[in-house]
Amino acid sequence: MLSSLWNLGAFIVALSILVAVHEFGHFWVARKCGVKVHRFSIGFGKVLFKWFDKQGTEFAVAAIPLGGYVKMLDGRIDKLSAEDEAFAFDKKTVWQRIAIVSAGPAANFILAVIAFFFMYMIGVNSAKPIVETTQVGSPMSVLQDVKHFQVMAINNQPVEDWDSLNLALVNQIGENQFNITVQPLKESNPELSSEPTKSFTVSLQDWQFDPKTESIISSLGLIPYMPEIYLEVGQLTQGGAADKAGLQIGDKLLSIDGDKLNNWQQFVALIQKNAEQTLQLEIERGTITQIVKLTPAARRLESEIIQGHIGVSPVIETYPEQYRVKLQFGPLAAMDRAIEQTGLLTKLTFNTIVKLVSGDISVKNLSGPVAIAKGAGMSANYGIEYFLGFLALISVNLGLMNLIPLPVLDGGHLLYYFFEVVTGKAVPEKVQEIGFRIGGAILITLMLIAILNDFDLL
Repeated sequence: MLSSLWNLGAFIVALSILVAVHEFGHFWVARKCGVKVHRFSIGFGKVLFKWFDKQGTEFAVAAIPLGGYVKMLDGRIDKLSAEDEAFAFDKKTVWQRIAIVSAGPAANFILAVIAFFFMYMIGVNSAKPIVETTQVGSPMSVLQDVKHFQVMAINNQPVEDWDSLNLALVNQIGENQFNITVQPLKESNPELSSEPTKSFTVSLQDWQFDPKTESIISSLGLIPYMPEIYLEVGQLTQGGAADKAGLQIGDKLLSIDGDKLNNWQQFVALIQKNAEQTLQLEIERGTITQIVKLTPAARRLESEIIQGHIGVSPVIETYPEQYRVKLQFGPLAAMDRAIEQTGLLTKLTFNTIVKLVSGDISVKNLSGPVAIAKGAGMSANYGIEYFLGFLALISVNLGLMNLIPLPVLDGGHLLYYFFEVVTGKAVPEKVQEIGFRIGGAILITLMLIAILNDFDLL
């Protein structure tokens, strides 16, 4: 319950920022072009509070935080006096109207750059993409002779941490193949070896990827390096099932109901499938071996699956410092990286949209508000720098999606205006109205698919 409320709160904050920035882009350029603005609203429905500026514009925050709008004086809607015509949107030149409409998406791209800038100024702790091995029979099995390596580049695009590798691989969805460059590492020492880098061509002909059940990393067959996890209690949650059973930090786990435990993953699997079932857990405490009666508590997952948990975490080998990386830069370098990252995300989003239209990517990959809310909550939970990165990602997506030439979106309006530039005549109102209805139907359909995907109903 608390996690859901946290996700919702983070989602509302993120969406409010994105909408405010997008609509401010329209508002600011409209003012510069001499257009009268009646209202600037964040949210829809009942107005919670409002105020007016010196030019008579009403600024409002409404009850439903799922969007916003800028209401401008427009002769197609408002009855204009002779004095009003100079301040109406539809009476401005076509290039002024193009500027006003384009300003919303442009503001989102600017927000992404600013968010990435502060993220890189604060610094992001991350890990280098170190791979232990590859899965037999997977697309990455072409690297099976290379063990313990760092991924250096995808299609000659450098990657420096798992996040950048993930984005580079997402960009390969719908492709037939890609090139990967790796650097072999010393097995005994976590440093780069003197061996030269190696490049391989990875075929995607038989690759199947379901984002609902696996990560793109695992689906391709990369097995990341993980520090060794010991069958030893490292931490206990006070009041948890393990604490109530009398487990102590330092206890070594030997067997459950007489079955020997070989690794931590096996232990977790047994706990999860035995909710509210009393287990005989054999432990070693110091030099003494004893049996502890352990009854995992039950929790219901969002998929309605009942899972056992006991509130314990293991002793984990220290992660090598050489495998860590902190992406932190000075002002000039941070701005350069922010612009570069915004460009990469824009390219990735554009390619994804093209692949969705062409059918290379299934609509099952569309995410709706629930998935976005979870992402907002998770990123906010990790820290402000991660939330800024998430905000930049969604801002780029919002900016580019709004430029799709679909009536009802900014891109649809721009399509009409560029038609006017070329022909010298505005698109007839009836044609525009038909376009808006078709565009609205397509948009609602896509939103419905995204929401159904969120609830795993497709």
